Amino acid sequence: MKETTNNETKKANKLYVVSEEQEQQNLFRWIEMQQCVMPELRLLFHIPNGGLRTKSQAKRFKAAGVKAGVPDLFLPVARNGHHGLFIEMKSDRGFASARQREWLANLQEQGYKAIVCHGWIEASFALAEYLGVELYKN
Repeated sequence: MKETTNNETKKANKLYVVSEEQEQQNLFRWIEMQQCVMPELRLLFHIPNGGLRTKSQAKRFKAAGVKAGVPDLFLPVARNGHHGLFIEMKSDRGFASARQREWLANLQEQGYKAIVCHGWIEASFALAEYLGVELYKN
């Protein structure tokens, strides 16, 4: 039997990691199927703040109002005393940066619900809970 090296283990682990972008795409696929139950989900949108850019692009985007740390998703639907729901999407292994945590705290102070979700499943439960719909859990 062949012994697995540390590098082979790291490569294998990377194969099974779902990126934040993939998690978000999975969430929007789920939303397409849930809109008959939660029509408000049609209002959920992505805020395209992240991504790699050239220095000139970053300068133009900053001048146009792009701000570091702004959450990934926004649902402009008022519920339970909140003006809307902001979601910072993360992969299972991801974590919110200091700027992202600061934005979430500031948004909460302004009356929004602002949370971090690790993966599309966690985000789907958070959206359903926010909208007052109970999802089945195994």
